[in-house]
Amino acid sequence: MTGSISSDIAGEAVSGVDDDLFHVINDFARATPWLHGIVYGYATYGVVLFAVLLLAGWWTARRSGEPSGMAAALWAGIGTLVAVGLNQPIVSAVHEARPYNALSGILVLADRSTDFSFPSDHATMVGAVAAGLFLVGPRLGSVAALAAALMAFSRVYIAAHYPQDVLAGLVFGAVVVLLGWLLARSLLTAAVGLMQRSALRPLVAASPTAGAALSAARDRGEVS
Repeated sequence: MTGSISSDIAGEAVSGVDDDLFHVINDFARATPWLHGIVYGYATYGVVLFAVLLLAGWWTARRSGEPSGMAAALWAGIGTLVAVGLNQPIVSAVHEARPYNALSGILVLADRSTDFSFPSDHATMVGAVAAGLFLVGPRLGSVAALAAALMAFSRVYIAAHYPQDVLAGLVFGAVVVLLGWLLARSLLTAAVGLMQRSALRPLVAASPTAGAALSAARDRGEVS
């Protein structure tokens, strides 16, 4: 009984902090009307940027020609789809109302929907992409992480989610991708190695340059 009471108190405390932080961000949104269009646009259509970042990861891995790097780039995309898919039943089970359906007197910039709020699908997706791109390279991963943090903030700014929704989504997406990589790394790396020795090679490794081909031919003694 004591443990249950303590758990309830802790839950109420976390919920109170989350509500307070939501109102701080909502007040900030109310005070920055010049940002509304920019933040709404990013919160709604910014997922396109993450598709571009995934393509950049693939391109970077393709140029390197390393099977493990290309495996990581492929898993960044696959793992993101897995994370979003796993998030759906959690969202349905938690059944948390959106802020604009639960709170009165707040500024709402989001397009209203019937979807539930926790964890955020957008945050899950971008958290997964950021974690996956860190596997490809720290520089690209850092760019994706910054973009993911901005996406999470923007979803709260437009009143589509509470802070806990986006934080949980970021963490869940990243954890799914990183744990999944531990399971999929060997298989995907082997698969990429096979693809590099097949007609699919252009998809997973850049063709050698003329200079590299000439150098290889010289090493084999085919040209002087």
